[in-house]
Amino acid sequence: MIALYLQPNSFKLESRRDIFQAIADPTRRAIITLIALQAMTPNAIAEHFDTSRQAVSKHLRILSECELISQKQKGREIYYQLELNKMKEIDKWLNQFRKIWETKFNQLDTVLANLKNKKK
Repeated sequence: MIALYLQPNSFKLESRRDIFQAIADPTRRAIITLIALQAMTPNAIAEHFDTSRQAVSKHLRILSECELISQKQKGREIYYQLELNKMKEIDKWLNQFRKIWETKFNQLDTVLANLKNKKK
């Protein structure tokens, strides 16, 4: 979903993509995995996919718009690197579910332990 925001004192519309929309695509998740350990050029990233360089560039643009990745110029090359602070936002959102599931698993462990003790 693309949200539209009005700029203060202006009629200019700006599109902004949602982080979760960006990571919903398997190719973009694979790109994030690739650059998680080291920055890479667009060509180096594209070598890992059976798609056009233009398609990879589109994915990079979407990830950049969400600020999940950033560009860094080194000489003539542009390198893409992961933005850990944005990844922390995703982790923070997921953490609420992690806590729920940990509680459920702990409850299941208790039930199973009780059943095991009853059989003895």
